[in-house]
Amino acid sequence: MSSFEIQKEMLQYAAKKMADLLKKAETVQGLSETVLGEWGKICALVSSQISQDIVRVAVVGSIKSGKSTFINAFLKGDYLKRGAGVVTSFVTRIRKGTGLKATLYFKSWDEINSDIEHAMVMLPSNSRSSETTGFDLRQDACRKNLQEALRSLSPDSLISNGVRNESSVLMSSYLKGFESVKDIISSNTAVRYYEDDRFSLHRNFVGDDCLSVYLKDIEIEINSDILDSALELADCQGSDSPNPLHLAMIQDYLLMTHLIIYVISSRTGIRRADIRFLSMLKKMGLSGHILFVVNCDFSEHESTEELASLLERVKDEISLVKPDPEVYTISSLYNLFTEIKTGLSEKDLMRFLHWQEEKTFSELSCKETKRFFTDFNEKLSSERYNLLLGNPVERLYVISTSLDHLLAINMDILNRDSESAGEMLEKIKQHQTQILQLKTMMKSTLDGALQKIRKELKSDVDSFFDVRYGNIISGVQRFISQYEIDRDFFQKKSQESGFTETLYLVFHEFKHELDSFITEFITPEVIRFINDEEKKIQDYLFSVASPYDNLLQDALSDYNKFMISIGFTPVQTGMEPIRIPKMDAIRFQAGVKLPLAAVTLNYSAKIKTEAIMKLGCYSFVTLVRRLFKKPVQDKSEDVANALKGGVERMKIETERSVVSHFKDYRENIKFQYLLKLTEEAFKSLFQCLLDRFLVYSSDITQIVNRADSHQSDKFLVSRTLSDMREQSRHIAGQLKNIRD
Repeated sequence: MSSFEIQKEMLQYAAKKMADLLKKAETVQGLSETVLGEWGKICALVSSQISQDIVRVAVVGSIKSGKSTFINAFLKGDYLKRGAGVVTSFVTRIRKGTGLKATLYFKSWDEINSDIEHAMVMLPSNSRSSETTGFDLRQDACRKNLQEALRSLSPDSLISNGVRNESSVLMSSYLKGFESVKDIISSNTAVRYYEDDRFSLHRNFVGDDCLSVYLKDIEIEINSDILDSALELADCQGSDSPNPLHLAMIQDYLLMTHLIIYVISSRTGIRRADIRFLSMLKKMGLSGHILFVVNCDFSEHESTEELASLLERVKDEISLVKPDPEVYTISSLYNLFTEIKTGLSEKDLMRFLHWQEEKTFSELSCKETKRFFTDFNEKLSSERYNLLLGNPVERLYVISTSLDHLLAINMDILNRDSESAGEMLEKIKQHQTQILQLKTMMKSTLDGALQKIRKELKSDVDSFFDVRYGNIISGVQRFISQYEIDRDFFQKKSQESGFTETLYLVFHEFKHELDSFITEFITPEVIRFINDEEKKIQDYLFSVASPYDNLLQDALSDYNKFMISIGFTPVQTGMEPIRIPKMDAIRFQAGVKLPLAAVTLNYSAKIKTEAIMKLGCYSFVTLVRRLFKKPVQDKSEDVANALKGGVERMKIETERSVVSHFKDYRENIKFQYLLKLTEEAFKSLFQCLLDRFLVYSSDITQIVNRADSHQSDKFLVSRTLSDMREQSRHIAGQLKNIRD
């Protein structure tokens, strides 16, 4: 069991013991039921939060860098499909379970048809019926038309930016996998489970592009000692996927993660795609949470000296993005073979035995693996404590010390005669009134501060996304307006493949470049802005809380001096300074999530229609000129002008779609995220401050009435209070150990 699990169990136990103690206290006549009830609610809330929250660790890297192999070695078993296809656009999430279980979430028919419709825009042979009535993969005619349209494309049209055109791969994969999944897909998200002996069947979907294209999410449960209920490990799609929308999906998941493991293949070292991806992470403010693993293939290196030289280059290149990177040299495959050696094939067993003989390599990997896990567990424990335990520990600690104080006061009053107890009660009430006035003033100030920061955040968001003066929308508009096609290349393409097919290529190259620009440059800027705004909220919380915390400390100090002056020795000589709740923890506990950043651009088929009509007009004019024997321009010029007109129309529709998207995104960030997060942050801060006032607002009138009770009765109640006080102190000691 990990140290975090031990701490978590200790905290759960402390919360339960405190809840039981508070219930017992409610049975003692004379104790304030109101304040005890409030503390009981806090204990129940804390227990719930501890059970539900998780820390996420993402494993990222380029395609074929060995991410899945690394995770399998990490989990000490061959659970994940190694070498999954590049068309997959989901993140495989791994959680702790009682056994082996894979849960596959499939896209709905509407989501599938929407995917295909977006990919079909500008398709040369796309039928008019599908353009007007919508595409439905379940219809034989729609599938037949799509098959014919894809078949009509020339081989060159299936290549874009040096790789297979992602739209054609997507459509082709949907068609090829239809028969296999048609009975699974429904109008809503369908779910399938593969457990125990059937667990390995989930790999059929993950490893085959024709099936994985139908998936939207996958969760795997494994009964591994490495995992616990508060940890989620994620295998992300390759960071150099040719589809920029896949990168956008990785970004969305990374925004929820607390630690990133970046895997680099020793066969390739750092590539251009890695630098671009790491630069993006830096802009997003995530570079401080990365551990780098160089996945070493023993067979690729002549000696450890040659490997060391490679590692120096890798460190130097990473340092351009992240100074002093933490890099670990690990052979994931060797580690995996070590764990599953009894189940290896003959070929893999021979490789493993050979690697064992290469002592310098195997010993280096083992040493680095041990170093990695030591650092990983240390960082993970820190993240987990700050996120999951920090705030609950603080709240329970305040309750335990306050309960101790309440019990002490009641014991002291109970052991006095009625006259002395009455005098003490009046003096305590006078001092409590002064403290509660501070509480009222604090609530008013916090409400005013909340309205002020809300106004500032609204203004910041509006300025950031301003169409004229902001950098985001204007940046995309500038990209669109400055985008130029290679006219010579596409004129030549038109002669070889025809005008409509060339228009299809132009459109998809433009869309690919725009998606890449938004994903690599615009989204990181948006995330950086949001990080800055979150820090602004955090700083504002501190600026508001700090003076009141000081006032409260002074008030409590005066209160303690007063208690001493009337013959009572207080338990506390003052509370520790308040700890401002962390934004990650507030976001987690409130369930507030950043809206998805991916841009879905809707294009009208009119773009293609208008371009074809323009080509027809140019051709008609050329024909008329010939009839009248007037000078005519080259036919290629007609094509170039028609393409230019199509591109201009494309740009107009794109700009309109982008502006509309970012306006909606602006409002979602403003009202569904930042303002909600701010309200939850202030609510959390107020609750932290309020916890400190509860004991001083408790009604101790009833216990005074018992001061005249029979001596034996007073003795029994006093002994009960003393026992509870001892338990409270014991719980406080446990909580202090966790805090320390």
